[in-house]
Amino acid sequence: MTADSASSSAIKDARRKSVKANLKGLAFVSPWLIGFLLFTIYPILASLYYSFTRYDVIRPPKWVGLENYVTLFTDDRVFMTVLGNTVYFVILGVPLGVVVAFLLAMLLNNDIRMRPVFRTIFYIPAIVPVVATAMVWLWVMNTQFGLVNSVWTSWGHKAIPFISSPEMAKPSLILIYVWAQGNAIVIFLAALQDVPRSLYDAALVDGAGRLARFWHVTVPMCTSAILFVLITGLIFAFQYFVLPWLMTAGGPKNATEFYSIYLYRNAFQYFKMGYASALAWVLFIVIVIFTIMVFRSSARWVYYGDAE
Repeated sequence: MTADSASSSAIKDARRKSVKANLKGLAFVSPWLIGFLLFTIYPILASLYYSFTRYDVIRPPKWVGLENYVTLFTDDRVFMTVLGNTVYFVILGVPLGVVVAFLLAMLLNNDIRMRPVFRTIFYIPAIVPVVATAMVWLWVMNTQFGLVNSVWTSWGHKAIPFISSPEMAKPSLILIYVWAQGNAIVIFLAALQDVPRSLYDAALVDGAGRLARFWHVTVPMCTSAILFVLITGLIFAFQYFVLPWLMTAGGPKNATEFYSIYLYRNAFQYFKMGYASALAWVLFIVIVIFTIMVFRSSARWVYYGDAE
């Protein structure tokens, strides 16, 4: 009995110490937990509730069920234009940004003079404030006195309406998006430096040319980084807001009225918070669908060198 009592007492002491240690741990992380619950979980749940209500901030929300979602897909003519603009930007801009970033990383991975300087130059667009970026590109693309059109018209050509033409506005914003791929370049540089040199040597012995080594060695060994950049770029592009808002404000003729801009208008200009919440949840579902599609396809083209 004495041995059993001692064993029981030891178990109780161990449990008491474990509970005490857990409480200390929770006390240390409690500021983060409280912030996470108040500023992340609560807004998410609140937006889900508001998406089923008619809410204008001033008056209490009124439950309307699926009315916001039905209106979105049946009566809102602007919605389909907005969705089309966003999907156009994502499908064209994200893959183009990945390809350009990867090719630039390949160039910057070579042993060239002043390589650190060039790497810094290509990374700078990623850290420049978006407002400054927008102001500079507004000047560069201005039809009357912009840098590009000043040179172009001096050669006797007609000015290019970069952001004042419905046909040119989205491609112009895609150009700026591709230009600011500094973060992706850094990720690809890290992936390229992890490619084993022995693979290149083996391919060279087998008679593979430069293009074959690139396609059959470099690209497969970097597919995990490509997948990461593709997923993050996809999520970012669906929420593209600040630059198009500053440069075009959705114009001309709704050509750059992207999803996040339309959501912002409904929430903070029209004060249709319930409708904006429904828009936000539809956007969330669309992003999840596209992300799942990319992950499902990744089993066919992503190579993990250490995976069994």
